Amino acid sequence: MLRRAMLCFATDRKANVAIIFALTMVPIIFLLGMTLDYTLALRKREQLNAAADAAAIAAVRPALLTQTTKSVIEATAAAVFAAKANLPGLVAVPTPTVTVTDVGLARTITVSYVAQSVNNFPGVLGKQTWQVSGSSTAKASSAPNMNFYLLLDDSPSMALAATQTDIDNMVLATKNQPTYAKNCAFACHEAHPNNANPSSSNKDNLTVARANNITLRIDLVTNAVKQLMVGPWTCPQSGTSGGVMQCMSALNNTTYQAAIYTFDYALNTIQTLTTPTTAGTKIGNIQLLTVDHQNCPVLNGSGGCVYTTDYGTDISKGLTDLNAAMPNPGDGSATGTPQEVVFLVTDGVEDKLIPKSGGSCDSNATYPLPSANSTTARCQQPLNTAVCDTIKSRNIRIAILYTEYLQLPSDGWYTSRISQFNNPTSSTGTIAQRLQSCASPGLYANVQNGGDISKALTDLFIKVASSTASLVQ
Repeated sequence: MLRRAMLCFATDRKANVAIIFALTMVPIIFLLGMTLDYTLALRKREQLNAAADAAAIAAVRPALLTQTTKSVIEATAAAVFAAKANLPGLVAVPTPTVTVTDVGLARTITVSYVAQSVNNFPGVLGKQTWQVSGSSTAKASSAPNMNFYLLLDDSPSMALAATQTDIDNMVLATKNQPTYAKNCAFACHEAHPNNANPSSSNKDNLTVARANNITLRIDLVTNAVKQLMVGPWTCPQSGTSGGVMQCMSALNNTTYQAAIYTFDYALNTIQTLTTPTTAGTKIGNIQLLTVDHQNCPVLNGSGGCVYTTDYGTDISKGLTDLNAAMPNPGDGSATGTPQEVVFLVTDGVEDKLIPKSGGSCDSNATYPLPSANSTTARCQQPLNTAVCDTIKSRNIRIAILYTEYLQLPSDGWYTSRISQFNNPTSSTGTIAQRLQSCASPGLYANVQNGGDISKALTDLFIKVASSTASLVQ
């Protein structure tokens, strides 16, 4: 009987689950404890990585990019890290290793750390802490010292009324002008309108525009330059007055200089390289090209016309002559020479004279070309970008603001001479494509007729002048 009872007890499986559960509880508890400690350690590593990111970015801020003492940079990064790395559950706030590497204007900062996360179940792994480590790398370039050469189109095409309302008002205001200037949206500046001395009854279209307070494209360009060099411009730097140039110079702790040139059939010097404030005093000298009268831009010594056709936009010559006046650029560092930047503002269409024999004009220009005199012809074409390549090969950057060439489908000269370069739209035609190719990468902007030229030029300048910091790792 006893033997049977013992056998039944030995073969009974009803309590197996409880026994197995009791036996496995010990390793399960150990595993849960290890998982909890590992999860907490990973969370702390994420927080410490964020602290390292903040420290690396702080060390490449514009204010510190001008700092050359590495101990100061390292101390700044370490202080930022310490402020954010003071976390509960660590044996101690880790001391980071900060590495500063400068190459030219570029600076790379690496912040690395090793920390000990306190274990809640130290017996599981047989140690009191779990080691975590990480690093962050940030890179930035300090803003360089730069010289800016503004090259502004002052040719007759910039005498176009600025907005559609201005165009309508200009056409109305010129209804009583002579046939060649009647119902015209352009305010061309003629010294002798209708080939006679100006008078109350013989006015050029520029005089008509000014009398009727009509804004021209050249006025918008002038205002845009004024915003750059004179202001007023709201600057976050306390105590800084002037325009965008002065503000960005203060923000970046850099030195900027500016020069102003205009171009038509020649390069015209408004102000050679100087401070933006001084250059700003000469903005009033930006004026439209003056021609003697229609189809007679220039007189000879006897008072006769040298060329018997209108012309007056040679972008290539303006760029070529400016290139000859510009020194070789440096890296823009405090111990080097400044970088050089050309700011070209134009509608992108050349209207110039070429030799009848051996002269070169775009293959898509309408032939035969109009004669200017016995030896020259008039060529209208988009910019040939060869001169741009020559300038950029010197490591001079070119920023271009394209004031879009207005499509004039009702004008016979436009449809036969210009439209093939300006289709399907002013933003996408050959004119725009050539200017975009001329500009340095990322330094091209366009603005349509009636658009905000001041904002477009300011945004383009800020893009050139700004320095940025980024996390690399």
